Amino acid sequence: MTARLVWRKAVNGVMLTLTGLCTLLTISVLFLILGYLVWNGASSLDWNFFTKVPLSPGETGGGMANAIVGSFQILLLAVLIGVPVGVVAGIYLSEFGRGTFPFLVRYMADLLNGVPSIVVGIFAWSVVVVPMKSFSALSGGLALAMMLIPIAVRTTEQFLQEVPNSMREAALALGASKWKMVATVVLPAGAAGVLTGLILGVARIAGETAPLLFTALNNQFWAKGWREPIASLPVMIYTHAISPYEDWHRQAWAAGLVLLAMVLVANIAARLILSRGASAQRG
Repeated sequence: MTARLVWRKAVNGVMLTLTGLCTLLTISVLFLILGYLVWNGASSLDWNFFTKVPLSPGETGGGMANAIVGSFQILLLAVLIGVPVGVVAGIYLSEFGRGTFPFLVRYMADLLNGVPSIVVGIFAWSVVVVPMKSFSALSGGLALAMMLIPIAVRTTEQFLQEVPNSMREAALALGASKWKMVATVVLPAGAAGVLTGLILGVARIAGETAPLLFTALNNQFWAKGWREPIASLPVMIYTHAISPYEDWHRQAWAAGLVLLAMVLVANIAARLILSRGASAQRG
């Protein structure tokens, strides 16, 4: 009996050590990336970086203001298109989705989640850019929206299904219709989780480069409209990183740091919203 107890303690110690090492390795990779970006990019972050457009190689004082604003424009368009479609489809699957058609919708959403982003970019180029005969912010937003929709669908369905059925039954017992029950009971109860998933989905598509290369392309200046090529941080990082100019390399590191900071802020905001939603439900 004593030997078995010693064996169990030894196994427990080994497994705890392994899990701790794996956790440390995971965290170390994140901090290594952050440290590398800060080391290489922080020196290029100044007021000009956020207020001026890129300058020609060799000139100092340029920035990526047009790329920062362009990224927000493209993401805004993707959110305006992708979130309503994805959330409504997720509500349908969660509350009304029984049978063959809902099964196909779930299956297609899962397939779309696994489609490489470059394939999405080629598709958007063929159905939007070619007919319009121009790269544009509009086509870039549509490409990212196609990537956001399946994320929003599955996220909305997942969090709404976690709402207790007793809440649905209570609303129906009080005489509420199915849609009124969904709108006034189920959605508010699952809103924190759904919003968290949507924020994480937007953070995921924020760093996509391939779809924007085929749709929004790039612009060294300020875009004058939604139907013109527009700059974005991921594409600017790509073009500056592969250039032979050292000052462009430094700006690429700085842009990478800004983009990663945006993603980290989005993730932290999502965690805070989810934790507050859970606290409110317990209260």
